[in-house]
Amino acid sequence: MADRPAPHQIQVHPQHHRFEGGRHYYPQEGPSASQILAVITLLPIGGTLLALAGLTLAGSVIGTLVSAPLFIIFSPVLVPAAIVIGLAVTGFLTSGAFGLTGLSSLSYVINCIRRVTGTNQYSLDQAKDQVGQKIKDLGQGIQSKAHRIGD
Repeated sequence: MADRPAPHQIQVHPQHHRFEGGRHYYPQEGPSASQILAVITLLPIGGTLLALAGLTLAGSVIGTLVSAPLFIIFSPVLVPAAIVIGLAVTGFLTSGAFGLTGLSSLSYVINCIRRVTGTNQYSLDQAKDQVGQKIKDLGQGIQSKAHRIGD
């Protein structure tokens, strides 16, 4: 054992600050006033929300326990009803999707035809004038029919 070197002594000095990510961090004696205020305000809020979450979970479990036997008893009625409602909703959504696809396809074809033939779309003012003229004509027609009936 005489051939072993003597152990080195290590001295540990407390660091007064450290440098991480471009910032100096100095040791604090305790939490700051803003930290204490944050804990004081957030602890009751967090506790209240946690209690509400627990009550919601308990209500869900109780509701499931109460309604599970009812679902089993009424399943011959509920399952076909759910299937029918699901198929109806699927049908409505599919119908809407097909209608939207048809309208967009028709719009695309009309725009292609307009580009090929060189016809321009009406401006907004021209469309307003045409609609206004049609309304005037319709109003005059109704008025003349009312005079004929009154005479």
